[in-house]
Amino acid sequence: MPKEFSRTQRVADQIQKDLAGIVQLEMKDPRLGIITISDVRVSKDLNYADVYFTLLSMEEGEEVYRQGEKILNQAAGFLRTELARGLKTMRVIPALRFHYDHTLNRGNQISALITRAVREDKARQDPTPDSQADNDTE
Repeated sequence: MPKEFSRTQRVADQIQKDLAGIVQLEMKDPRLGIITISDVRVSKDLNYADVYFTLLSMEEGEEVYRQGEKILNQAAGFLRTELARGLKTMRVIPALRFHYDHTLNRGNQISALITRAVREDKARQDPTPDSQADNDTE
């Protein structure tokens, strides 16, 4: 029998879906760029929701991510109010805490390391067997 999703997981999924729409349509801060809500984790008592996001902006760097976190945490009250309009069946709407999700950056760093390692491994191999095989087929 498949394991059922817990209530906190269902609430987290709904918050993620609703917040993505709210941030896209309601937030008008040009400093943010494009925001993606990548994950939401709700506490068991439903009092807090940790919201993980990624940013796509013209600038990159830790300062941009911190600024995005700061802007979203300052707008958490507004976002919580907007979220309450969509989650009418819940008595308590969790307090929102925003965190930048570094997973994408770490994935890109690991991918670059793998690509570099493969390139260096190919450079270490002796290229003469390939060139001799090409000469034999001619």
